[in-house]
Amino acid sequence: ILSFSLMNEVVHTSPTIGSNVEEIVVKNTHFLMWDIGGQESLRSSWNTYYSNTEFIILVVDSIDRERLSITKEELYRMLAHEDLRKAAVLIFANKQDMKGCMTAAEIS
Repeated sequence: ILSFSLMNEVVHTSPTIGSNVEEIVVKNTHFLMWDIGGQESLRSSWNTYYSNTEFIILVVDSIDRERLSITKEELYRMLAHEDLRKAAVLIFANKQDMKGCMTAAEIS
């Protein structure tokens, strides 16, 4: 999603290890967009990125049914954090073009 936002094209990438940050400018409004890896070993450090966060894009792997419950637990944990209580949230269902992907209703 970060690559798409920057280059307006789909780029096939590997899962994020660690984090990446880019500045995006849309109609003279500057955004810092962080791409933070979702591996279990990284989740305990997510809260270091929460300060001044106004918007969250949570990317859900639409073909990984086994991790959906973990994803929901982590979302609830994030939204309970004081720094994110007022943040807007977008759930982005990735890989919707794959056979056997979950529907929006299944993900929600």
